[in-house]
Amino acid sequence: MESPALFEITPSSESWHTRRRVGFDLETTSRFPHEARIVSAALVIFDPADQEEVRVREWLVDPGVEIPPATTAIHGISTEYAQAEGQPAAEAVPQIVVELTKEIEAGSAIVVMNAPYDFTVLQAEAQRYGVGFPVPRPVIDPLVIDKQVDKFRRGKRTLGDLCGVYQVILDGAHTAGADAKAAVEVADCLARNYPQLQVPAEVLHDLQVQWKAEQAADFQQFLRRTKPDAVIEPSWPVAAQVLPGGQGL
Repeated sequence: MESPALFEITPSSESWHTRRRVGFDLETTSRFPHEARIVSAALVIFDPADQEEVRVREWLVDPGVEIPPATTAIHGISTEYAQAEGQPAAEAVPQIVVELTKEIEAGSAIVVMNAPYDFTVLQAEAQRYGVGFPVPRPVIDPLVIDKQVDKFRRGKRTLGDLCGVYQVILDGAHTAGADAKAAVEVADCLARNYPQLQVPAEVLHDLQVQWKAEQAADFQQFLRRTKPDAVIEPSWPVAAQVLPGGQGL
């Protein structure tokens, strides 16, 4: 069953984008979420009740494994730097989970670009260090939403690309704090541009579950024109499994 068309959604005065939103982002050692270890993390809090514009909580983490040069080239954190300046992962991971859990329990909208990657990494790390992992809800994912509201736009849809489309300034790309902040700002722009997205966070969360499944099915059908066994993971906001070739990302 297909989800409601965007124009059928009625805006609400209880919209998520006027309430507390928390950007969440991880920088890691790998693009494969079940293999990746956390190198840095950030929670960036947008709250109308706060006097300050935003509040940022960041962690630099020693992942306990070598950071491949290819990923260091992306986020700038080397093995040596993480070992010298970072918290041990066994100490940092529980802190990250606890702070994120507090926001979820308080009902904050957690804004995450490509949520299945970050939440799957954090879930695997939590299991690795014996920490309980919360059910991530409500989540706002600018990638899923952008694909839904502008399905036929050509080009890539990385965070940097979306910042260009929605005229959001991204200073310090691929640092957890900058990416988390930009994700919230892109999500806010989406809400302003498409009033139908102005609904309670829980409602939009459920819509995104449907949208992600439909998007995965469409992409899988496209790939199977040339690769009959292609499989695209439809689960959101946490990937259910690792698929061949990293398709669970």
